Amino acid sequence: MKAKINIHQLFWYFILFSILGLIIETLYGYFTMGIWESRKGLIWGPFCPVYGVGAIFLIFFLNHVDQKSYFKLFFYGVLTGAAVEYVLSYGLEAIYGARFWDYSYAKGDINGRICIIYSLFWGILAIGLMKLIKPLIDKIIERINLKIKASTEMAMFLFLAVDALVTVWAVSIYEKRAICQFYQEEMKYSQIPFMRKIEEEYFTDTRMKKTFPNLRTKDREGNQVFIRDLIKEEI
Repeated sequence: MKAKINIHQLFWYFILFSILGLIIETLYGYFTMGIWESRKGLIWGPFCPVYGVGAIFLIFFLNHVDQKSYFKLFFYGVLTGAAVEYVLSYGLEAIYGARFWDYSYAKGDINGRICIIYSLFWGILAIGLMKLIKPLIDKIIERINLKIKASTEMAMFLFLAVDALVTVWAVSIYEKRAICQFYQEEMKYSQIPFMRKIEEEYFTDTRMKKTFPNLRTKDREGNQVFIRDLIKEEI
């Protein structure tokens, strides 16, 4: 009988695989496009939460699959990964008001939210995850002192919660400002002085474009466009 996965393990899976996912995404971008660019999902820290959430679901479901069967791990990994990515695409767009990825350019895509090639990658990732990475991470987690683990988990949880809220705020301002610039309208910032200062001086177009270079939104004609293409270059 397989050991049950507890909430502490899930939390660490999310953290570690969010970081690992960012590394994978960054390297993939470099080797396919020849450029180094940010693939982060949050404004602070080296995190790509899509991979963290994807890993949690993969581990949760694949933990009940025969670990000796590479085919089953691959097959269910493809199905689980594709389903999670599709739902997350909708969820993130609903929260942020912008798309973090769009596979419309790829063959076999479904509404630009998933495509065959990336779904196959999820299957390959599932095998590596369950056969190699998860056992190693489980050993690392077990060796962490309980007191250190508890305090670290609380600190990381609070940091990620704030990080997520600030990211939603930042992306919202970035998107609205881009639309206003494109249609030559006045941008309305917060009436609260310190919040306005952050929106104008911290959530700058330069910072946001560098952190989230591939964010997409819809213009008023309903077309999917890169936010970076709507903004004016800062002098």
